[in-house]
Amino acid sequence: MSDVVLLSLTIFAPTLGALGLMFFEKTAEEAMRIYSLVVTVVTFGLTIVMLGRFDPSLGAAEYTVAFQMDSITPWIPAWNINYQLGVDGISLPLVLLTSLVSMLAMMASWSITKYVRGYLILFLLLETGMLGVFMALDFFLFYIFWEVMLLPMYFLIGVWGGPRREYAAIKFFLYTLAGSVLMLIAMLMFYFNSAGSALTNYESSFDLIKLTQLAQEGGLLNREVQLIAFILLFIGFAIKVPTFPFHTWLPDAHVEAPTPISMILAGVLLKMGGYGIIRIAMPLCPYGAQVAAYTLVAIGVFSIIYGAFAAMAQTDFKRLVAYSSVSHMGYVLLGLAIWQVDRLTGATTNSDYWHMGINGAMFQMLAHGVSSAGMFFMVGVIYDRVHHRDLNQFGGLMQKMPFYSAIAVGIFFAGLGLPGLCGFIGEAFTVISSWSYSKVMAIIAASGVILTAGYILWTIQRVYLGPEYKGPHPEALTPANSRENTVAVVLLVLAIFLGCYPWSMFSLMDESTRLLTESLAQGYEALHETVEQVSSVTTGQ
Repeated sequence: MSDVVLLSLTIFAPTLGALGLMFFEKTAEEAMRIYSLVVTVVTFGLTIVMLGRFDPSLGAAEYTVAFQMDSITPWIPAWNINYQLGVDGISLPLVLLTSLVSMLAMMASWSITKYVRGYLILFLLLETGMLGVFMALDFFLFYIFWEVMLLPMYFLIGVWGGPRREYAAIKFFLYTLAGSVLMLIAMLMFYFNSAGSALTNYESSFDLIKLTQLAQEGGLLNREVQLIAFILLFIGFAIKVPTFPFHTWLPDAHVEAPTPISMILAGVLLKMGGYGIIRIAMPLCPYGAQVAAYTLVAIGVFSIIYGAFAAMAQTDFKRLVAYSSVSHMGYVLLGLAIWQVDRLTGATTNSDYWHMGINGAMFQMLAHGVSSAGMFFMVGVIYDRVHHRDLNQFGGLMQKMPFYSAIAVGIFFAGLGLPGLCGFIGEAFTVISSWSYSKVMAIIAASGVILTAGYILWTIQRVYLGPEYKGPHPEALTPANSRENTVAVVLLVLAIFLGCYPWSMFSLMDESTRLLTESLAQGYEALHETVEQVSSVTTGQ
């Protein structure tokens, strides 16, 4: 199987599976569920094949060497739009996360009982959109996959969600659409400004590799335009992260979404925002990223503290987990933005710590994808039984559901950041690396760990420990079934594996993140040198 076939089949296998659902009888709901699960398992298997073909040791002075299995096929030649795919150490771990969480969320979808065929079709189309975002190397193709993801999620929340599902779905749609419009404006700025380079044969291009090379050489956008483009891209992607103050759609979407869709939202969709920043916003706008670095660090740190306090104030179990995502994704922004330069020479002064921060941010996305999906699933298991999420009416679940409760405590400890579990590594790397950038910011960010421990431990005490459960439907608190236990155990095992053996992911991403930091540093220096030369000539005259 050629590389382009492997990548294309991985992306579109869920879509082909969605088409296959049309041939089932309307009453064959169980068969449709099993069939859809098999489709997600096959897709996950294809990503494992991709992992086997990927060589993380490849790397050289050129940034583009990090991309593997890349291919270009003309799609709309008149506009230089290509069907261009590829993966590197930044995208491949997220592809693996997407296929795994999608498979587990499909296993959790047995709780969906109405319009089953429509739900499964939209679910599989959503997976295609998510996988396409992480593999597209053409900006226009990236944008198409980004928009493909929007509509299925809107309907999955709006049709199968809770009592306020229409409000939550429309809010999600409007926020995401606003970010997409800003991204489209920035994309056109890059497209038309790329026409003046020999690298693109003096034609406009959407090729992310060529656009990155142009930015690396300082020849894509000037300083002022680049800063504007970065702001547009950052807002577009920050809405998806989500980071303060663009986060308000998230709690409503999570609370109203069915459990499997909450797993997808937290486990994958939030990572698309972080991936957009690290793949597009920063590489194409190195000057803008550097100028905005301190602001981004401040926003990240504020999100950490704000999200933790907001989570602590919640009485809705699901809303608490939603606000914890705002807090934990703040570490991603912190790790990406700790970039210091010498203002006189333009040289990066903390490249090793910055590289460590980006690695930490990447690992935090993966760890949060596992732990948050797990937490939402564990909340869903209880909600399916007692049909409420009021933390004040829980208690003593350890007595009625001991195995489920033990797994849930382990997953919540992973979200807490307990050493030995996945949540610890990313937070530790980002906080330690931020010390070289700003000791004040590092201390504030570190205090977020204490706040997280506070609301997680308080939640565990209120829900799983304490006196016997006295809320509604106590008779429904039966032990978790084998399907539910399988999903929960897989997530906990993965959290332990990543926490004890983080090099399994660092080995994939390290070379790509190093090349990224070198590319960004070179892009900033090139533009800095150009400005200095112009200033010198002007002064000399």
